[in-house]
Amino acid sequence: MAAKGKLLRMDNILIVVDDLEAVKAFFTELGMELEGEATVEGPLVGSLIGLKDVRATLAMMRTADGHCGIELDKFHTPNPVRFGPVDEPVNTMGYRRVMFAVDDIDEVVTRLRAHGAELIGEMQYEDTNRLAYIRGPEGIIVGLSQQLDN
Repeated sequence: MAAKGKLLRMDNILIVVDDLEAVKAFFTELGMELEGEATVEGPLVGSLIGLKDVRATLAMMRTADGHCGIELDKFHTPNPVRFGPVDEPVNTMGYRRVMFAVDDIDEVVTRLRAHGAELIGEMQYEDTNRLAYIRGPEGIIVGLSQQLDN
């Protein structure tokens, strides 16, 4: 009999944003799909997340395979708190990036740069993967990994 209470999978990552439309467009261009969008508010929501007078718009983005999600939250009340500059380096404490496997780094980087994203850097790891870091709207850092054919 399998043990209960075990971790099944990672379902989503939360990113609090100010410009919800720009961030949705960025992740859509990356290849994610908008799964749904809703406004949530009230004491039940507040009791879950430990805030009072909550009103927020949430957009759930999913990868095409449905296995990975990013929840984008724009808080209307209470006002969001900016932790630091949007261009903080990758070694800043806290969650700093989300990484996706892609089939063509060059094509994805070109598409994202056309939408204002900045290429932070790229490299090849041994003979197995190409890697790139991109900074998108609101300083969101996305890692890209392309498996190399051997």
